[in-house]
Order: sequence, then C-alpha cells, then structure tokens
Amino acid sequence: MVLKRVAAFTALMILIALTVSLLAFSLGVIDPLTLTIRLLALNGYIALSIAAIMSPFLKEITLFFKKSFTKVHHYFAAVGLMLVTLLPITVFLEGISTHYVNPYLFLSKFSSIYSFFYYGGVIALILIYVGLGAAFLRRKIQAYWRFFHALLYLALFLGIVHANLIGFDFTNVYIWVLFDALFVAAMVAFGLNRLQTYRLKVRLRKIEESKAKTQAEIAKS
Repeated sequence: MVLKRVAAFTALMILIALTVSLLAFSLGVIDPLTLTIRLLALNGYIALSIAAIMSPFLKEITLFFKKSFTKVHHYFAAVGLMLVTLLPITVFLEGISTHYVNPYLFLSKFSSIYSFFYYGGVIALILIYVGLGAAFLRRKIQAYWRFFHALLYLALFLGIVHANLIGFDFTNVYIWVLFDALFVAAMVAFGLNRLQTYRLKVRLRKIEESKAKTQAEIAKS
C-alpha cells in the first residue's frame, strides 16, 4: 500500500515536470543550451517549492510515506539544489558558445529596484545555498539554523519575481499560473509553519508554568 502511494506520488511529480517541460518546449527551441537553462530553472523551482510546501505537514508526510519527514523533505530539496546548481554552469557554457558572457547574470545589478529584481536570480541562488546548507548543518548550529533555513522563502520570492520579469516561459499562461500558485502555496506553508512553532512554544510555556506551580504548591505543603 505504501509502495503504491510512493509510486503514485512519484508519477505525479514526474508528470508535472514533463508537462511543464513540454509547455516550455512548445514555446520554441532556440538552441539546446537555452532550452536546458529554461528547464533547469523551471524544474528546480518546482522541487524547491514542494520542499517548502511540505514544511507544515510533518505528521501527514510521515504517515503518507511511512518514512522520516526529513528524508522526504530533503529529497526534494536535494533535487532542487542539484538543478539550480547546474543552472549557472549551463548559463556560463551558453555564454562561451556565443562568445559572450553577461556579467550581470552572475552579479546582480543594484542601480535600481527593477534591475535588482530583474537580475535577482543570482541572489536567489546564493540564498538557496545558504538555506539548504544551514539545514544540513543544523546539528552544529542548532541555535540559529532555522533563521538561515528560512532564507529559502526569500529565495523563492526573488526567484518568482525574477522569472516573471525575465522568464520567456512565463509568457505561457499555464506556466505563469502554476509557478505563481506554487509561490503563494509556499508562503502559506511558511505562515502555517510559523503558527505551529508559536503554538508549540505557548504549549511548552504553559507546561513549564504548570510544573512550576505544582512544585511551588508541594514546597508550601
């Protein structure tokens, strides 16, 4: 039963990736490297968004897959990280093939807010590395890894704004709706996650207060 669930979920993810890739392909194939860049960006964003959307559903994900939430969550994060890591490498290779490497593709421009977001994909990549790196090092930086990990949501924001401004594929209404919806869902997940954390802190504080009150009453008696 669990194997069927995993197989069905995997098939759904592959179907989504293939559908998006076919939509991107249908918009026009300029050259193999350019198409590869577009596909890496699109599918990398999908994987990272799904990893982010999973965050508030720890119990549900664990019960569904019968596996540790962390393993499932990190699987999508790792796939997303691999794809976005290949992205700048492919952009550089394209620049070499055309004998022109635009430095603004690797160094964000700060001359205006529009330019910052237009070239914001570079900063988004850096934030992704920092956020995922913090998650993998959480045992060594337990006190503040969550803060750095939360930078992934900022990276998703910069990524979607960058894509809407520069993304050729976002001229397709289906891609535009899907990816903007993924971003909104990730932000909702972020809010739910923060709410869960707040409620847990309140619950733990009440438990501590109750214990302290009980101990005080015992001491008086």
